[in-house]
Amino acid sequence: MGKKLDSDVIYLNLIGQPLVILNSARAASDLLEKRSSIYSDRIGAPMVNDPALLDWSTFAGMLPYNDIWRRQRRRITNWFNPRVVRQFDGLQQDEARLLLGRLLNISASSNLYAEVHNQLFFTLGSAMFRATYGYRLKGDKDPFYLNAFEVSHNLFDATMMSNFLVNAFPILSRVPDWVPGTGWKRIARKWREQKNEAVNAPYEWAKRQIASGDFEKSILSALLEDDEGNSELSAMDREIELKELCYTLFLGGTDTTATALVNFVASMVSNPEVQNKAQAEIDAVIGYATRLPTLADQDQLPYLRKLTLEVLRWLPVAPTGGPPHGCTQDDNYRGYDIQKGTIVVGNLWYDKSYMSHNPEKFDPERFADPTTAPFPGFGWGRRKCPGMHFAEVSLFLIISSVLTTFTLDRKKDKVGKEIVPKIEGGYNALAL
Repeated sequence: MGKKLDSDVIYLNLIGQPLVILNSARAASDLLEKRSSIYSDRIGAPMVNDPALLDWSTFAGMLPYNDIWRRQRRRITNWFNPRVVRQFDGLQQDEARLLLGRLLNISASSNLYAEVHNQLFFTLGSAMFRATYGYRLKGDKDPFYLNAFEVSHNLFDATMMSNFLVNAFPILSRVPDWVPGTGWKRIARKWREQKNEAVNAPYEWAKRQIASGDFEKSILSALLEDDEGNSELSAMDREIELKELCYTLFLGGTDTTATALVNFVASMVSNPEVQNKAQAEIDAVIGYATRLPTLADQDQLPYLRKLTLEVLRWLPVAPTGGPPHGCTQDDNYRGYDIQKGTIVVGNLWYDKSYMSHNPEKFDPERFADPTTAPFPGFGWGRRKCPGMHFAEVSLFLIISSVLTTFTLDRKKDKVGKEIVPKIEGGYNALAL
């Protein structure tokens, strides 16, 4: 539509809900960065935020732009700013090494892609459970992990406009449960119970360990210590906020980064020449089969850096830069009137500054020019992902370690001919 109308600002009306789509880096920066004071609200899907349904409305990522959000954002940033986040480098390196061992043990007769996919998600989940709760997962069948993983996918499904009619017609949440056609409400109740278990169980485990003195230092252990003198909230409200904050950290640090790593695997299988070039650079810097890369090698591996940026661009995990922003007051931009309450999203897939040069091709060299801005996959403005520095370390350590240890080849058919991979996205609807 943007191409047809020759505009980087598109307006839609979704059954009474105004929506503005920003199809350029310039427009997204102008509104979501430079005017972030009025474009940092959240307008969540009813299935997600309604207290009678999934009730995610008090979690940091779903909170409106208010003092509660600012307090929670401040606490998250205290742990994930570029300086403090370095305390997790050793933990992330450990998890990258453990991943290599699990990948080596994958049976050749198994569904390799599914196994690699599962191990990448488990690795990020394990890192976040250790960092957040001081809990070491007992394998990929650990009940804490399985429940948290399922809850995160329930959440993403619930954000899809096309999955639940209540997202288009909020009044449906008030329809009595006995009315035919309200089976989706039973789904909401089940998912809410699962969510509550995922939020409460690891928190209560960590509290018991801390009380006994037998615990690994974590974000939660430090937050509990800092919270003792906090009189801003009641004891009950403090505990609720800590539970939700910790699960937000797990959720934000697991699924998105793991999905980017799955996309990395797809890109290497599809582009063996890129993989060969990255491996040659690693061998030149650290030597062939001498040791595994560390963060100290990062600055000496510029092609690997470009490769990672291209992974984030080629198949963006969040094509809209994360959950949509909301406008909190009437505004005018380049002659366009944007009314209060409008949903505003950035359309990363359409941005000509990244897509005009053979956009379907996986080409790390598009970032060879140091003035080329990184693809804004972590979002914009005051809602930009606060865990981006943690994610960048995970991406470097895992990508470099995998390329040092393995070559990701295409599968072959019965006659030995390579099977060209078919790359498909997992979701096909707009998440609101």
